[in-house]
Amino acid sequence: MGVTPSHLHLLLNHIPTIGFAVGIAVFISALIRKSVDLEETGLVILFVSGALTIATYVSGNDAHESLRETGGISDVAVMAHESAALVAFVFMQATAFFSWFGLWLASRRSRIATWNLTVVLILALATFGLMARAANLGGEIRHPEIQTLEAASSGVPPVTLARSWGVFVENHSWVWPTCETVHFIGLSLLFGVVLTVNLRLLGLGKDMLSFASLHQLLPLGIIGFGLNLATGMMFFVATPKQYTGTLFLLKMILVVAGALNLLYFMLFKGPRAVGDNDDAPATTKVMAASAIVIWLGVLFCGHMLPWLGNSF
Repeated sequence: MGVTPSHLHLLLNHIPTIGFAVGIAVFISALIRKSVDLEETGLVILFVSGALTIATYVSGNDAHESLRETGGISDVAVMAHESAALVAFVFMQATAFFSWFGLWLASRRSRIATWNLTVVLILALATFGLMARAANLGGEIRHPEIQTLEAASSGVPPVTLARSWGVFVENHSWVWPTCETVHFIGLSLLFGVVLTVNLRLLGLGKDMLSFASLHQLLPLGIIGFGLNLATGMMFFVATPKQYTGTLFLLKMILVVAGALNLLYFMLFKGPRAVGDNDDAPATTKVMAASAIVIWLGVLFCGHMLPWLGNSF
């Protein structure tokens, strides 16, 4: 028996809870001990957890379709889990964004701003509570004996946040093209920064720019990524059946790989040591080339979804 989307989702869905709990524990320990190194470690774990949660969330749709074929599941329980997971996902990505921003500040100033640490702590604690609730509701899908009385007795799927958004998109024709416009703006911003920074590390324009000067562009790239993620999830939540299959899942895996690739440029000294007229170390060039390949792969998969996937 091969690996199914259900297997993948079950494999990944421990990361938002267990992995995130580890990140919070390390982060709180760092705050108590006032250890900058531990603070950065905690932020890395929270950021990585947030990145992997993207694949966790989108694989849930394929898992739902697989479970439908086997039967014996409650759509009420599935939709309650979906709605709780969506709220938790939003908070998780907000936590990941501020965790990344803290790492970026640390790479520039060797110290993370106090306000950033406070925001991350508040968001992380809220996220963990929401993730725990979503995980509990997920457990009820296959275990009817622990379902709430309301969920077990009702055969009518509730009106959830996700389904409400889908209805809103269907009833307002301006929503989809607006999101598409913002999506392409974010993609242009993201890919523009990816090309500019990584082509410099590969040697292009080394007589004019240092990596330190381009390092300031990274927040623009992450803002572009945020716009892409937000609008992309709006598409996914509104019409989930269009975003199933191997090609879409590959795109999401590449998105996660791109986010993790970015950590190299935040945590390692190789890129930051590249000055004017300097050649980057071999490892840095490999990471720079892989970043370009990863995001070209994301572009290809996204563009080919209508032709090779289930979209539209």
